Amino acid sequence: MNSTEQEISYTITNSYSTLNTFTADTKHVWFVCHGMGYLSRYFLKYFKELPAKDNYIIAPQAQSKYYITPKFTHVGAGWLTRENTQIDTQNVMTYFDAIFEREKISEAKQLIVLGYSQGVSVAMRYVAKRRIQCSQLVLHSGGIPEELTPQDFNFFKGKAKLIYGTNDEYLNDKRMLLEHTKAKALFDNRLDVIPFDGVHEVNVKLIHSLV
Repeated sequence: MNSTEQEISYTITNSYSTLNTFTADTKHVWFVCHGMGYLSRYFLKYFKELPAKDNYIIAPQAQSKYYITPKFTHVGAGWLTRENTQIDTQNVMTYFDAIFEREKISEAKQLIVLGYSQGVSVAMRYVAKRRIQCSQLVLHSGGIPEELTPQDFNFFKGKAKLIYGTNDEYLNDKRMLLEHTKAKALFDNRLDVIPFDGVHEVNVKLIHSLV
């Protein structure tokens, strides 16, 4: 068997979801990246209690959708895998670029970039690669990409928030020490570590406390 894997470029269409309305009164623009198994429109439920007048939330949609086991009745999505990671990362970056252009996201409003679980990796890579000057980069219960270095965040003037549950089933003591060490190396005194008593879940109370 003599097989060869080829590569091709093409244009695709993808959705994203928003919550509330962007107006002159908007104080905070959120760019929130969901975890594995979510759809963007459902991920927005964690932000619905934020004051609508002050907060405009944008949730990109991971392109790789699949039926969730065991009943295969619900659809979820994921961002990246170890297969073709570099190409898929570039596709995500281009997709995020299109959202930023469409929504006219700028530093005129306080921008909060949040990644939850698997969404941490794409959120961090985007901020680093595009040098996004957000007021807060929120790393909620996810892993920091290994290739990122302190030089990737030399430009960053905001605050990084490392949030995790102390009983998170995916983050044992060894893993959390590793993530603490990497985050401290990347952000130094720009880092706030915020543990909470809980498992691997979105902490709505802590999200509200960010603003």
